[in-house]
Amino acid sequence: MPTIRSLLAHPEERRPSPPAPRADLFRVFGAGMVLFAVGLIVTLVLHLTGRGALEGVAICGTGIVLGGLGLLWARRHR
Repeated sequence: MPTIRSLLAHPEERRPSPPAPRADLFRVFGAGMVLFAVGLIVTLVLHLTGRGALEGVAICGTGIVLGGLGLLWARRHR
């Protein structure tokens, strides 16, 4: 078994890295947007009843907008 020092000195002796796992980013961004939409509904209800802050609504809205941009990016880079 090679030592750490020999692997740092000769990186070509290491085993090759495994390939990166494939993921459907369209589904990942979509799921995130659904979670942010649920959070938006909860924070809106809390804000309207006087128990929540407006920052939570803004954060969930921003998450939905960024998720939409992620969906556009994922569609373009399939």
